[in-house]
Amino acid sequence: MGGIQEGQGPGGGTAGRGGNPPRYRTIADDLARRIREEEFRPGEALPAQRDLSAQYGVTLMTLRQALAGLQESGLVVQQAGRGTFVSAPVPAYRLDTLRSFAADLREQGHPVTTEVLSAAMRPVPAWAAERLALPRGDRALRLERLRVVSGRRAVHQESWVPEPWAQRVRGRDFARTSLYEALADAGVEVARASERVVGEDLPDAVARHLGVDAGRAAFRSERTTYDSGDVAVVVDRAWMLGSLLEVRTERARSAVSVSWGAVTP
Repeated sequence: MGGIQEGQGPGGGTAGRGGNPPRYRTIADDLARRIREEEFRPGEALPAQRDLSAQYGVTLMTLRQALAGLQESGLVVQQAGRGTFVSAPVPAYRLDTLRSFAADLREQGHPVTTEVLSAAMRPVPAWAAERLALPRGDRALRLERLRVVSGRRAVHQESWVPEPWAQRVRGRDFARTSLYEALADAGVEVARASERVVGEDLPDAVARHLGVDAGRAAFRSERTTYDSGDVAVVVDRAWMLGSLLEVRTERARSAVSVSWGAVTP
């Protein structure tokens, strides 16, 4: 390919003057295009820095500025002594869908498996009882699972299902069947869900399940799912590792409503 000369912008003018972008930004944009077009695929190393600087006709300092910008945007990862590698696609937790977390990730092409830690009737904690409109001391099905994404434990999920649906879904194999599928089979017509996602540090117990140190950055999601009669049929609390997942939404006039507000304890 023709290099972008050190003293030139993309149109042949002096870089950084007359409205032309800085040279490192032009190089970063071109490398980003080549990554999007899969000239360089996820996990693949980019050419050596000296080779890239020669291709673009710039100094190593300028080339390194371009690579730093790509790393900041998450397109590449620089590994000391090894080189620069194209980042793997980041699994996204999407807020514009009404389906199971695992199904959401599988649609994006990520291999997801589920480890069931427990599935038993337990007294409902206060936070879940409030959302399910249950009296204090009532029992419900507590389903505790780990979501393993691309071989790494990424999500700890705790779900509470009240009666009468608890007994109807209790015997299902939740390593293979999503809770939403089990509820549908039990005659529940899921209509909507209300969800809140905040950033918090991982508590000790969850960190142990995920195999990381407590205090790691994470997203905490709390979702309440309602049936067609607007009765809460399940509440979920999920902890998602911030280093492995991103939260994403697609906005349209009639498809999703997303609001942002101040975080309250």
